[in-house]
Amino acid sequence: VIVIEHHQAVMAHADWIIDLGPGAGHDGGKVVFEGTPADLVAKRSTLTGEHLAEYVGA
Repeated sequence: VIVIEHHQAVMAHADWIIDLGPGAGHDGGKVVFEGTPADLVAKRSTLTGEHLAEYVGA
């Protein structure tokens, strides 16, 4: 199942995340991260990673 979602609760429980960016609209569209939610939180290399880390308290 592929889900397009911005809610951190859904992302935190996903098996795999593909983060597109680095921004929205004309500034986005490139894969900026691909991996598990834990890896995204650990790396905090994207805006999504920063927000997800804050959500899970890491």
